Amino acid sequence: MPSIDPKSLSTSKLHSYLLSAIAPRPIAFASTIDANGNPNLSPFSFFNVFSANPPILIFSPARRVKDNTVKHSLLNAEATKEVVINMVNYDMVQQMSLSSTEYPEGVNEFEKAGLTMLKSEIVRPFRVAEAPVQFECKVNDIIKLGTEGGAGNLIICEVVKLHIDDTVLDENGAIDQKKLDLVARAGGSYYSRAKKGFFEIPKPISTLGIGIDSFPDFVKNSMILTGNDLGMLGNVEALPNEESVKAFVDEVGKRYPNIKTATHREKHKLAGKYLSFGDIESAWKILLS
Repeated sequence: MPSIDPKSLSTSKLHSYLLSAIAPRPIAFASTIDANGNPNLSPFSFFNVFSANPPILIFSPARRVKDNTVKHSLLNAEATKEVVINMVNYDMVQQMSLSSTEYPEGVNEFEKAGLTMLKSEIVRPFRVAEAPVQFECKVNDIIKLGTEGGAGNLIICEVVKLHIDDTVLDENGAIDQKKLDLVARAGGSYYSRAKKGFFEIPKPISTLGIGIDSFPDFVKNSMILTGNDLGMLGNVEALPNEESVKAFVDEVGKRYPNIKTATHREKHKLAGKYLSFGDIESAWKILLS
């Protein structure tokens, strides 16, 4: 068994060991606003509940290892002292992942991820309407754990209002864990689903995904594609061009001879099949054909 002095490791290597060994971790899908009221939405897996009386949740936006910068969520929490922590279930995990893309300041991740802003009752940040449980919180304190890349910042949140979707409650009004179907974070590209175990989501591309707000309306408003499907489709740098779409349709037409005359509904169903295998590029080509 290797015995390792953490000081002998690079921060990125130590970070990898910690995240892979201490897993799965619950996800705080944190909604904040800046001093001008601009919304921000980002997931954090350095998160848990630490007290019931008072009700205290803590999440930690760490300083970026690569350049020692800080997350917008931290700056917003410092400025406004408010946050909404939304819980993430399987039905929205791809949209949550898309929102973690490093979009510039001022970009609304709700719109990029295709999630609905729901007005809170007490605090100013918006809730995620699709989240099964939402905690409106005031920020009691922020404890900075260091000044170098990788250092955490403990945001100590007191719950002032919680919202629970009726569909995740049992006949006694308690939360049914199977209905809740939460996902948790592990190391690398791994997540854990409460009902199914581990699965993978490729990390968002290093360049910026186009986001769901950039989709053609007939895709964005699909009655067939799920939120997870849309989240996957949003994680591309650009849409395929007409030439590549035509070449693909000519080839796939050998297996699906009716593809050129298919309805939007039929194309969306076929695109969903490709997405189930992680083939985002082919799914887009079908949708744009």
